[in-house]
Amino acid sequence: MARDFIRRSAKAIALTAATAVFGGVLVVSPVPHAQAQVQIQGPASVADLAESLAGAVVNISTAQTVEGRRSVPMPQVPEGSPFQEFFEEFFNRQNPDNNDQPRRVQSLGSGFVIDGEEGIIITNNHVIEGADEVTVNFNDGTKLVAEIIGTDEKTDIAVLKVEPASPLQEVNFGDSAGIRVGDWVMAIGNPFGLGGTVTVGIVSSLNRDINSGPYDNFIQTDASINRGNSGGPLFDMSGNVIGINTAIISPSGGSIGIGFAIPAETAIRVIAQLREFGETRRGWLGVRIQEVTDEIAESLGMDEAIGALVAGVADDGPAAAAKIEPGDVIVEFDGREVPAMRELPRMVAETAIGKEVEVVVLRKGERVVLGVTLGRLEEASVEDGGNAESLDDAPEPAQASEILGMMLVELDDALREEFGIDESVSGVLVKEVLPGTSAEEKRIQAGDVIKEVAQEPVTTPEDVMSEVQKLEEAGRASALLLLSNQAGELRFVPVRIEE
Repeated sequence: MARDFIRRSAKAIALTAATAVFGGVLVVSPVPHAQAQVQIQGPASVADLAESLAGAVVNISTAQTVEGRRSVPMPQVPEGSPFQEFFEEFFNRQNPDNNDQPRRVQSLGSGFVIDGEEGIIITNNHVIEGADEVTVNFNDGTKLVAEIIGTDEKTDIAVLKVEPASPLQEVNFGDSAGIRVGDWVMAIGNPFGLGGTVTVGIVSSLNRDINSGPYDNFIQTDASINRGNSGGPLFDMSGNVIGINTAIISPSGGSIGIGFAIPAETAIRVIAQLREFGETRRGWLGVRIQEVTDEIAESLGMDEAIGALVAGVADDGPAAAAKIEPGDVIVEFDGREVPAMRELPRMVAETAIGKEVEVVVLRKGERVVLGVTLGRLEEASVEDGGNAESLDDAPEPAQASEILGMMLVELDDALREEFGIDESVSGVLVKEVLPGTSAEEKRIQAGDVIKEVAQEPVTTPEDVMSEVQKLEEAGRASALLLLSNQAGELRFVPVRIEE
């Protein structure tokens, strides 16, 4: 038995070796395990690649003055109190260095050179945010003071500029759209202030949303990324930057193999605008959107939960001019499908200001194509809601009706005053939400106003009941309500039609 095993093993080894000698053609049937071994094999070494790129990766050190404060504030005592002198003496002993005075704070991060002639360096916004001084430390020991050209909080990108005596080594951006889960990547940075450190891993996932901003689509990697790696490059195996390392998930503060990088395709657009204008200039549609859940899709008669549900439209925005309405579901934008709500803000932001695009919406089950000329996001403004004036001699409120687990009543001036509802808000008032109901689960509360049921306007409890009955007859399991809060902000909420 042992000899047979040895012979078989030796034969497999010989076949594998023969495969390598004769052109590297893999013989699948005699040695299936050899194929698996080849498939999981990583790069033999990244030493040459790391050495060739190290000079373009820099360490970023910052300094800023912050207002000092005592770790424990001194209690407030009446002026002249016998305790005043006691407390002052006690806290002065505990605070001999008078640390409530302004003090200097330093931090460290990483970055990389993308233009050696101009001295342009990329890092994270959070690395240099609030800094009075930014110093760039190069691999050869050179230190240069950097000027902040522009920053973008939404994508956490900052562009710096230094004045080098000679051109700097630079790196190029790669095609982050072409990378796949499982591709090898390499990170170089300044973890914990240790200086140039190289780590290798794979792309663990793509298009990650970690709720850090409106345009999240991070590359996830298991290459070790720690504090101080922020702003450093994530390279592919060709030495191109496919991401900017920016965040980790870690209970301990160290790497547990879950790191995130801003994709190059996102960074390139932002960096180009920061270099040209010193700020970002994003497209603006002028809508407030929310996710299309399975319940909302069912209540709208949609086959699947896709797109972005329009919950509100800015009065002076491009969407209003194009006749986009609350209740529309945006399923296509500028020729691209909108698979989920979170994809739309990025699509709009990346589109040129002033460009006319086609927007396809689902409206009451029908596809409607609308033309929209995009505005600029920074030009958007939010109008103040204002408060309703109180009126005397208000009539007695009408009797509330129980519908969908809520006590509903027709909205009048007295109720506006009682609940602080803006004059611009119209509909049916939710006076009370009954416990244990679907309405309570969906966090509907007293003071909300129902404006629409199943995209049909309502002004009385009877209107609400009528629309609910139509939905029941159509076999719908839930009713889609368009709700307004006291200030007029809208949201859609699906509520189960309960017996």
